[in-house]
Amino acid sequence: MPRNLHDLPRLRDSVSYLYVEHAVVQRRQHAIEYIREDEGRVLIPVAALNVLLLGPGTRITHAAVRILAEHGCSVLWVGEDVTRFYAQGVGETRHAYRLLKQAELASDPQKRLWVVRRMYEARFGEPLDPDWTLEQIRGREGNRVRSAYRAAAKQYGVQWQGRHYDFGSWKRTDPINRALSAANALLNGLCHAAILAGGYSPALGFIHTGKQLSFVYDIADLYKTEITIPAAFEVVAESTEKVESRVRQRCRERFKEVKLLQRILPDIDRLLGLKTAPPHFELDYDANAALPAPWWEPEGGAISEESKNGGDDSGERSA
Repeated sequence: MPRNLHDLPRLRDSVSYLYVEHAVVQRRQHAIEYIREDEGRVLIPVAALNVLLLGPGTRITHAAVRILAEHGCSVLWVGEDVTRFYAQGVGETRHAYRLLKQAELASDPQKRLWVVRRMYEARFGEPLDPDWTLEQIRGREGNRVRSAYRAAAKQYGVQWQGRHYDFGSWKRTDPINRALSAANALLNGLCHAAILAGGYSPALGFIHTGKQLSFVYDIADLYKTEITIPAAFEVVAESTEKVESRVRQRCRERFKEVKLLQRILPDIDRLLGLKTAPPHFELDYDANAALPAPWWEPEGGAISEESKNGGDDSGERSA
């Protein structure tokens, strides 16, 4: 069946990312182009782009942002080598079903713990002992990650003295820690874009909490031992020069090899136990963002006296 070229591109159909710095990004017909003194003009088809990372020294026009938004491309403003995150553009979905379910699960302690255990099970690749406490699970997770570092160091012959870095003295950090930080920052950006594209909130985390990117960290941690840790050690084993740019390229290749963009949203839906949305969520808000939403109604349609009084009827009536 022929594809409707007017449809918004799905996340899984897009390439991973494009990082630009010290450039001008502008619209050119139905695409964007970035302009640099050392590279000239480079034309990029917007429909194939999932996330645009804007580094230092970048200027972008209003027209470019508009066409990126129309095609569901997330725009992230980041620091040098993607080691900082400053701001974001809107994702491609206008549905709120995933966000409402995420908020429900994150707000109920028992439901939240259920999600936390499922996230750790996904990292371990096997069911958890129901008798393990959260502290025991976290201890095992720490051992798993440290073992992954040691195994990668041994496999690629890279000296490993532990995970440590200081963004205030970035250049004095050893090459492997710089490579790991750059790779993880890129993975965070990609997961962030997928989360926004799916209509989730990057702030409503389960394992992580308290930051606007807590859920991004939750999801990115699912893939580090599989992708970014081996990529970083492999790059440093080849050379300690320009590790940040080289590890970004290596990660991009790995993201494509393991089809990461096809996995992120299904993985999130599975971890949160999301099923088919109720009928009133099936309205096509993505095709028509101005489509009115239905009124909220309590289950059964009944409104209690307590609800009418804001949850507390001990005020005027008892005075």
